[in-house]
Amino acid sequence: MRVDLFDFEFPQDLIAEHPVEPRDAARLLVVGGDGALQHRIFRDLPDLLEPGDLLVVNDTRVIPARLIGHKGEGKVEVTLGQPIGDGHWRALARPGRKLAPGTRIDFAPGFAATVATKGEMGEVTLAFETGGTGLADLLERHGAMPLPPYIKRREGPQAQDRNDYQTVYAREAGAVAAPTAGLHFTADLLDRLEAGGIGRATVTLHVGLGTFQPMRVDDTDDHDMHSEWGRVTPETAAAVNACRASGGRIVAVGTTSVRLLESAAREDGVLEAFEGETAIFITPGYRFRAVDHMVTNFHLPQSTLFMLVCAFSGTDSMKAAYAAAIDQGYRFYSYGDACLLSPHAPTPSPGHPRT
Repeated sequence: MRVDLFDFEFPQDLIAEHPVEPRDAARLLVVGGDGALQHRIFRDLPDLLEPGDLLVVNDTRVIPARLIGHKGEGKVEVTLGQPIGDGHWRALARPGRKLAPGTRIDFAPGFAATVATKGEMGEVTLAFETGGTGLADLLERHGAMPLPPYIKRREGPQAQDRNDYQTVYAREAGAVAAPTAGLHFTADLLDRLEAGGIGRATVTLHVGLGTFQPMRVDDTDDHDMHSEWGRVTPETAAAVNACRASGGRIVAVGTTSVRLLESAAREDGVLEAFEGETAIFITPGYRFRAVDHMVTNFHLPQSTLFMLVCAFSGTDSMKAAYAAAIDQGYRFYSYGDACLLSPHAPTPSPGHPRT
């Protein structure tokens, strides 16, 4: 499938630099299975769902993975990507071309790493002198939130981002990017959903830097999808299966929850416990097995995430929805507004995930 089929244009000034306050005051574009649109507010979500529905949220917690260090007299900016054991992390570094293996980078007194290996696109493997909880403590003290590259602030991340770029239900540390659909929830909204008979279950998928990587191919068949670690507990699998059995709907919050649920679902739709890496790549033609509705933000053109929502709600419907959102001045991307999506009707022909 051609990647340029998922292209669209929008004004750059629609990229949100900061979230709205309060969080649930964000706008919500409701996209029906027939493509019909409603313009609502995120706090309306309890009125748009039904008693017996089950929200599935990603409880990953973003770590302060952006570091500023020094190599001799030179400044180095590092964004951690994925731990690979023994205090080693895959990371992106700028300027990466000057970081030969063996180079030491000092971030703060008692906090340093050595370049173990170097790739061709600015990626490096760093060996930290401190690992485990000690490294986590150092990141909390000296790191900054790894905001997406399309948020271009001159001053960089701010102290408020430590709260803004984290969901209210974040628990499991390990992500280097936020599951942004969940940023719109507040404690009050969660209470109202519970009072309305809408359940909540959690999964964990540690979002990696691959979520921001552009497609560098012309055809989706040639794309090498990044992998991320995730877990679906037996308790969550049981809750999802019980909801389905009783006639409720599974409402996945974010593409990360969608990808993990679909990775853990059997062909018959039964969800099983899961723990490990997933590299599932969902494009139009895929038959969804575990998800009935989806809450998600607005995504980059030609991105794997936009392809996923097109697979769920139909490419034509999503292009029309995005065009309407642009016309109405919706705010885009991580700190932007949200969508509530219904599955495209008729159901797409069966497909098979790439895992």
